[in-house]
Amino acid sequence: MIGLTSSVPCAQHVRVTEDELEVWLTDGRRIAIPLVWYPRLLEASSAQRDKWELLGNGEGIHWPDLDEDLSVEGLLRGSPSPETRRSASQR
Repeated sequence: MIGLTSSVPCAQHVRVTEDELEVWLTDGRRIAIPLVWYPRLLEASSAQRDKWELLGNGEGIHWPDLDEDLSVEGLLRGSPSPETRRSASQR
């Protein structure tokens, strides 16, 4: 029996609004994630949010001015930034 391989789609385009991170994927989906999950993006200026780069073939997204990296796999898994949990525990 031939094994099935799981293939994670890659990012093609990214947009960060005032309250959401939107990512368009190679499989045709568009995902939207609340910015509160990513404090660095939430607190960044519009110019910083707009300056992103795809990592590899789109397996991840990098914001050089923010030192923020997110993987498409993590986004699809619904994994918020560990900083979100730290921020909540400090309240």
